[in-house]
Amino acid sequence: MMRVPVVGVLLSAMIGSAALAIGAYDRVPEAVVTGEPRSCIPIASLRQSHVRDDRTIDFMTGNRKGYRNVLPNACPGLGAERRFSYATSLSQLCSTDIITVFYQTGAPRGASCGLGQFQPVTFPKKR
Repeated sequence: MMRVPVVGVLLSAMIGSAALAIGAYDRVPEAVVTGEPRSCIPIASLRQSHVRDDRTIDFMTGNRKGYRNVLPNACPGLGAERRFSYATSLSQLCSTDIITVFYQTGAPRGASCGLGQFQPVTFPKKR
C-alpha cells in the first residue's frame, strides 16, 4: 500500500480548485455516461476538478477522461465557493473519503461532506 503525504494532497487539491473558482458556472453541464461507476480513482491521474454545484464535482484526468461525482447529500457552501480540500493516506480518492469546503475569505474551513461514486463520463462539445 502506497502512502501519499497528506500535506501534498491537501495543497494540490486547494491549488487546483482555487484556480477553478475564478470562473462562474450557471448550471451543471450535460455529461454522457461511458462506463460503470467506480468507488475510487487514482490521485496521480487527477489534473483538474470542476465544482458544479453543492452536490456535483467533475474530476478530469491527464488522459482526458472525466469522472462525475454526485455527492449523496448537498454540501453547504461548495457551490458558492467552488473549492475544497481532502486528505487521504491512500494513492486513490474514494467514495468513502470526505471533502471539506475551502473558503477564500476569513473562515478557515467549511462543511465536510462525503463523496459519491465516480461515474466515467464525456462532455459533449459546445456548439
